[in-house]
Amino acid sequence: MKGSVVFINFWASWCKTCKDEMPSIEKLYKYFSGNPKFKLLTVLYRDNMEIAFRYMKENNYTFPAYLNPDGSAAKQFRITGVPETFIFDKKGILINKVIGPLEWDSPNVIDTIYKLINEE
Repeated sequence: MKGSVVFINFWASWCKTCKDEMPSIEKLYKYFSGNPKFKLLTVLYRDNMEIAFRYMKENNYTFPAYLNPDGSAAKQFRITGVPETFIFDKKGILINKVIGPLEWDSPNVIDTIYKLINEE
């Protein structure tokens, strides 16, 4: 995904704070959906696929959610809990790791992502 700003969020449907931030992740996803230099994906953490995808469907969430049944992604990212979010610049360098929920559609976040997208 080099050449794109990458947003990776680990979450679970049993996690209340994860659910609290989901609307802002959906808004962020839709806000940048037309920009090929921004990639957003989420990874389910120790969750039941049917329950998680039902939750997404019931709430009209359209952002990508991936399963990782063996937990290898969580191990590689050294997840300590959920939600945890990682933002990488276009060179693949970790710019920010956020432990806990955040309002991902806030003007500050959107401005930061635009700056990362426009960096040479």
